[in-house]
Amino acid sequence: MRPTEPNGLPTSTPERRWVFATLGSALTEAASVLRQAGFEDSRRHARRLLGAALGLTASEILAHPERPLFEEQRRRLHEFLRRMAAREPLSRIVGRREFWGLEFRLSLDTLDPRPETETLVEAILRRRPDRAAALRLLDLGTGSGCLLLALLREYPNSTGVGVDIAEGAAACAGWNARVLGFGDRAQFIVGDWATALSGHFDAIVANPPYVAAGVIRALPPEVGEYDPHRALDGGPDGLDRYRAIAPDIARLLRREGVLAVEIGAGQADAVAGILESHGLRIDAISPDLAGIPRCVVASLR
Repeated sequence: MRPTEPNGLPTSTPERRWVFATLGSALTEAASVLRQAGFEDSRRHARRLLGAALGLTASEILAHPERPLFEEQRRRLHEFLRRMAAREPLSRIVGRREFWGLEFRLSLDTLDPRPETETLVEAILRRRPDRAAALRLLDLGTGSGCLLLALLREYPNSTGVGVDIAEGAAACAGWNARVLGFGDRAQFIVGDWATALSGHFDAIVANPPYVAAGVIRALPPEVGEYDPHRALDGGPDGLDRYRAIAPDIARLLRREGVLAVEIGAGQADAVAGILESHGLRIDAISPDLAGIPRCVVASLR
């Protein structure tokens, strides 16, 4: 971590330099601050920051550099930049994140959804291509509800249950469901994975904590300092949550059902072994857009 001032700013980014008289000067100044804070392509990040803080599109920012900023706009931009320079993700600053074309509210109890998690949605869609099917879906460790709600968007005749041990996460997911129009098809409950559930599901998804406990402190600050620790900590080897989930999958999955779980880099074989030892067959290991194995797909033997 870089040294910081008492207000949390990196020492290389003194606030007295932040003028923000016009859009153009604010963009230049923000890019400079973020560059000093270690951001690559700092001007792109600065455009995103200005857009979020001022409610402007990138084209509006670039087309009107002479536009003056009002005092309230300068204060808001100042606060956003202060937090972003301290490596707080922009999604946390604004309290929302886009996932699968939907905008999700975040809370202190929810993981910040990342694009690679969309690999799980794609895996289910490949295995269950009939979008008109009336599926029963289950999302274990639902967080913001992003996986379940993305699937409900793709399967308009389906219903689903999301489970999270954090009451705040379940509440946040329920809020997202109502705002996005899925409130009558999604139910969110507080629970310890699948232990209290019964019945059968056509598709089960899970993005469990999979970071080895000893590695969390070495994560980038955007993750290690701002995502909830409980959503990251996978135990000594990063695999404890898969061991917790696996025993219940076989009793909850329908005969033709499909399971998709997210994994960390290098965990494919270990997670596959855990699932196989509990009566599941590994159907595929799907990579994310970076080519990293990201999702283990399984079904009943």
